[in-house]
Amino acid sequence: MTNARSHFALREWRRQFSKPITIYALIGVTIVLTISGPFDTASVMRFLPRLGYWAFVTFGGYSIGFLLSRTIIGPKTPSDMSIAKTIQLACIVAAALTCFIFGLNHAVFGPWVTADTFIPTALSMFTISAVVTATITHVSLHFAQSDDQPPPEVSRGIPILDRIELEKRAPLVAISVEDHYVRIRTEKGEAVVLMRLSDAIRETGDTDGLQVHRSHWVAIRAVTRAERKGDRAILTMTHGTDIPVSRSYIPTIKEAGLLPA
Repeated sequence: MTNARSHFALREWRRQFSKPITIYALIGVTIVLTISGPFDTASVMRFLPRLGYWAFVTFGGYSIGFLLSRTIIGPKTPSDMSIAKTIQLACIVAAALTCFIFGLNHAVFGPWVTADTFIPTALSMFTISAVVTATITHVSLHFAQSDDQPPPEVSRGIPILDRIELEKRAPLVAISVEDHYVRIRTEKGEAVVLMRLSDAIRETGDTDGLQVHRSHWVAIRAVTRAERKGDRAILTMTHGTDIPVSRSYIPTIKEAGLLPA
């Protein structure tokens, strides 16, 4: 696990928690667990402490699982994640979540398992965590894969994609200047278009990206690694060649979480 992947995971975690649907879903799960009071929490905890406990489990567990998953797999596409890899990832995350829950319960309840119940309890938690993680990962990748389908859907909010061949329309990776042209790099290929970089950037639509050089723009999600080179930096992309970052844009990529502040 590299620092670049850790920065990527943290950036994606912040992005995930900026989505209202994520917060609403976690709050909903917290409320359901608080009211139902599984694992005897209804009998040993009053309502407000139980609410706090399940909120910590829900938000903390989701964060641990998300951060660990994104650190391990990085910005992989759906085709990179087979069922076997999904199961392996689920087991790793489940082990971390089991330790998290054991630690939390010990802090809240004190010694709560005996030598006889430790292994069965741990196996039960591990199995539940693994199944939930595998399901969430598989479903997430399934929906992500649908985003890579047919060009009209991809280009709807990204006008610049209408300028390139149909078969090359896909999520943007980078845009670079070549004489009076710009080279548009997507996940399905490259195309050269006669226009200025500033105009091209305006046509990236709702793509989350940054200009990192007077001649280069990058999509943040397409950056897999950022490496400092003196007073400049180099960005490794998911597709194609590396992109240089000029000195004046270093603060910009730090603010975006691509480099440590």
